[in-house]
Amino acid sequence: MPTIVYASSVGAYAPGPKDRSVDESWSTAGVPSSLYSRQKSAVERILDGFKAVHPDVRVVRMRPGLVFKREAASGVRRLFLGPLLPTPLLRRGLIPVLPAPGRARVQAVHSKDLGDAIARAVLRDVRGAFNVAADPVLDIHEIARVLGARTVPMPAAVIRAAAGASFRSHLQPTEPGWLDLGLAVPIMDCGRARRDLGWTPLHTATDAFLELFEGLRESAGLDTPPLAPDTGGPLRLRELLSGVGGSSR
Repeated sequence: MPTIVYASSVGAYAPGPKDRSVDESWSTAGVPSSLYSRQKSAVERILDGFKAVHPDVRVVRMRPGLVFKREAASGVRRLFLGPLLPTPLLRRGLIPVLPAPGRARVQAVHSKDLGDAIARAVLRDVRGAFNVAADPVLDIHEIARVLGARTVPMPAAVIRAAAGASFRSHLQPTEPGWLDLGLAVPIMDCGRARRDLGWTPLHTATDAFLELFEGLRESAGLDTPPLAPDTGGPLRLRELLSGVGGSSR
């Protein structure tokens, strides 16, 4: 049977409740202030239309949380952190405080575990959407615990304003819509993936986060354009600084 397995995202979901998790039936209207969320939501609508016209095609949508692995560090740095991040400070115990904007929390999954879930969706006769994330849910207190930091309560509006100002000043590449997305998306119930795909993650969300964190400190990457270490981070910063003073090559 013809099959489409699409890599969607938790970012496709509309804002959700703070007191319970949601299954795959939750609205995929997205978070309006996030460009990424609007794009993921738009593709979900395209798939809805395609499925209606082509009922003979098996359509599967994987909706993972944040996807981490050590080698993703160069891509994460380039897309979200920028070359000014001081790599030597990325050590557990050296980050003294983390701002805590309310009930901010995210879900994560290791890329190998996500790959396993996708492979199972390809090989099994399943349709529809699957939430994919490992335990535990990563709130700011869990992240602070594993990094040896303490949390400082800070209004989300203050953090958003700082993110917007630094983004407009080209100090970092993360536009404030990403914060809106992180604060709004629901916590996913991943029971269907476990039941219908027989999927069990081999890495906890904490382990996946720490693997990425160590990769950031080591400027880890892969020999592919999105993940190559020389496309961002410290190497890119040195290239930028070498051009200061009007030098040309």
